Amino acid sequence: MSSPASFFSILIEALLVHEVLEMSLIYKKMNHIAYLTLNRPEAHNAIDPETAIELLEAWKDYRDDRNCLCAIITGAGDHSFCSGLDLARTIPLLTGAKRPETAAEETLSADPGLIDQATLRNFELYKPVISAINGYAIAGGMELVQATDIRIASISARFGLREVRLGLFPAGGSTVRLPRQIPFCKAMEVMLTGNLIDAAEALRIGFVNRVASHDNVLKEAEKIAARITKNGPVSVKAVKESVIKSMGLTVSEGLMKESQFAKLVFGSNDAREGPRAFMKKREPRFSGE
Repeated sequence: MSSPASFFSILIEALLVHEVLEMSLIYKKMNHIAYLTLNRPEAHNAIDPETAIELLEAWKDYRDDRNCLCAIITGAGDHSFCSGLDLARTIPLLTGAKRPETAAEETLSADPGLIDQATLRNFELYKPVISAINGYAIAGGMELVQATDIRIASISARFGLREVRLGLFPAGGSTVRLPRQIPFCKAMEVMLTGNLIDAAEALRIGFVNRVASHDNVLKEAEKIAARITKNGPVSVKAVKESVIKSMGLTVSEGLMKESQFAKLVFGSNDAREGPRAFMKKREPRFSGE
């Protein structure tokens, strides 16, 4: 059996050369957009230890790649976006009910916090992330959606937090994020009943931005991503970071935080290039500096 370190090295190498082997995550980059596709359709794209490791490496690569300006995450197949953490392998490892048997399981067992980072619960990422929700987003899958900035749902998408039905806890951020993203009483209903809501209801309560036909979900996400990639990278990143870091602050504290980011943006080369391009009636050539 290979060591966790060697397993990790193999995954990093594959990601860097963008090879698509029979991996549980397909990661590719095109036109300044990073695409992350959960690739376990036979398991409803549940996150097993291998997927968690690959996801984290992909997020790190996207975060650090200056040429990547927006990310889209989706699921393979026609049925599920993500059904959460794998009940047969990941959850038992985290609860101590299962001993690690593979290199990935050993890695996850040694560092359970890896799950929090892989699902963006505890990972600093100020570049935009769009979710193209092609089907069921259940438990950790719905929590992964909560960590994204813009959300396009298939008309067949369903959302739910089923943890209470299994005697578990929605520990991927739901008790903190969901009441801030949708009305409190609706968030409590979703979390306490374990019932599913459909795409129309998710749109009505503001959990998703728009609903599209199944065949157009990714296309709609790409349209938004393409628009974002044309904007100033410094300002896009600063807007997201300002919003995240101002949450929970008083209004005066939030405005002070906003001023810090505004100063950073207005002092950038991009802030000079944008107005210059506008005056000359041409597309701006942002450098991200």
